[in-house]
Amino acid sequence: MSKRPIISPSFSYIPLEETLEIIPKRKQLFIGIPKETTFQENRIPLTPEAVSVLVSNGHEVAVEHNAGEGSFYFDSDYSEVGARIVYDKADIYKASTIIKSAPIVEDELVLLQPNQVIISPIHLPMMKAEMISQLMSKKIIAIAFESIKDDAGTYPIVRSMSEIAGSSSILIAAQYLSNVQHGKGILLGGIAGVPPAKVLIIGAGIVGESAARAALGLGAQVKVFDNSIYRLMRLQNNIHTRCFTSVLDPIVLAEELSSADVAVGALKPSNGITPVVVTEEMVSSMKAGSVIVDVSIDRGGCFETSKITTHENPTFKRYDVIHYCVPNIPSSVARTASRAISNVLMPIVIQTGESGGMENLIISKQGIRNGVYLYKGCVTNAPIAKRFNFKYTDLDLLLASHS
Repeated sequence: MSKRPIISPSFSYIPLEETLEIIPKRKQLFIGIPKETTFQENRIPLTPEAVSVLVSNGHEVAVEHNAGEGSFYFDSDYSEVGARIVYDKADIYKASTIIKSAPIVEDELVLLQPNQVIISPIHLPMMKAEMISQLMSKKIIAIAFESIKDDAGTYPIVRSMSEIAGSSSILIAAQYLSNVQHGKGILLGGIAGVPPAKVLIIGAGIVGESAARAALGLGAQVKVFDNSIYRLMRLQNNIHTRCFTSVLDPIVLAEELSSADVAVGALKPSNGITPVVVTEEMVSSMKAGSVIVDVSIDRGGCFETSKITTHENPTFKRYDVIHYCVPNIPSSVARTASRAISNVLMPIVIQTGESGGMENLIISKQGIRNGVYLYKGCVTNAPIAKRFNFKYTDLDLLLASHS
């Protein structure tokens, strides 16, 4: 005989509440777009078309006077879609969200407001500990847009800028091979009966792949070097043709460089710095009038003879070899680059408003969290914390403790 359960008079049945998702209240954002004056920057992070969508969704957008002129977007283009044109830079920085196409610089720190959200690229070589300290003291949420991931786990802005840099590098090289730019007068693709130019690409990432596709499209002979067999295989599969590929063997590389008309440096950085794989001796053995385009110059360059140049004075000669070493190549085709950046950032801003603010979006979107390097007084990016000797705080743990 089974025992009956003992029910005490103090025992009570209390229904458990079902936990329902709380739909966040939409938030109207005030977005400021300042005019960039540093880093040879011509891009603007939001195009007039993107601003039109934001205004239609109830957000306020302020654009500094002439902020878009480098991309051939004018004040009238923005005012016609509902943006407010501002002539005082300080007024732009009263916005709750600041979106920039160039990194934050010291002059802007005094203009920043407490608890602002800043979306911009970062440039580690130019960052200083004092800048980070000031951003931390103002409890700013800072997001590096090149570190934002999409739902596929890729970096959409980096990919777009890499494609632009790769394609542009071949067009730049073709320009400097011509007599107009005091080159040796070679048509990159050749014609019937005349062999094409020889293009050597170091690096088989997105930049190298885009450069190879552009060079092959123009009819050049292409050879690609990289130490990753996987990247070399992926490049061949993606460009749908077989081309010369090799690991970075110094002897083979030196031999191929000596006959190349164009050499493109497109290596990925290692620990933030691009490894130098082409020595000065290799460059000295290249043909007179050949062209080097070092796309990797942003992170130091992969040619020993490279040194940073500007869009105003883009080239110099060493051993009669023309060197083009301009950082931020996408800024030379600023309108295309601006549209690419805007295509990524505009949906993020829309999602921010629908989520009830950037804090809620960061909680719900892992890809956005990946770009956050400062969160309300804490450094949430391990390499930045280590470089400047700040305490590192894991953003996921920080959000969990606040929830």
